[in-house]
Amino acid sequence: MLSLFVLGLNSCGYKPSSKFSRSVTGEKISTSVEISMVDPENTVVIKDAVDAAVVSVFHASLVDRKYADSHLTIRMSAPTYTPVQYNSDGYVIAYRAKVKLFITRETQNERKKYTSYGTYDFSVEPNAIITDQERFNAIKLSASKAITGFIAKVSAEGSLKK
Repeated sequence: MLSLFVLGLNSCGYKPSSKFSRSVTGEKISTSVEISMVDPENTVVIKDAVDAAVVSVFHASLVDRKYADSHLTIRMSAPTYTPVQYNSDGYVIAYRAKVKLFITRETQNERKKYTSYGTYDFSVEPNAIITDQERFNAIKLSASKAITGFIAKVSAEGSLKK
């Protein structure tokens, strides 16, 4: 059964998106995140999410910039929090965090800019303020979604190159 599945994938021309994205970024990638003066704590969260995506999705190696095929520079706008749900008394009980990432991909021959958005909805107690833990978690998860959007854009570029 497994052999039929593998044969079916090979015969239909299936290629994983990581293969397409690697044709754009290369095998070795370096990353840097510009520190936000408005929200400097989140720089580490974004850097970790980007590095995890490079390894798990691009299937590439993280290297020093001087050895990289591509370098990704990420800058994050200030996150926004919008109420999305209220209880019967009119108190906010859920928010949507929105993060906007500005990503510059540089290779020896090319420099390209991307903008990617990510959102994450989360609940809070009625009439409560957003705690730091809720805020960090919301930023981390919405940034991960924004990075996934960036990866989809790069994979699409790679598929068009063929």
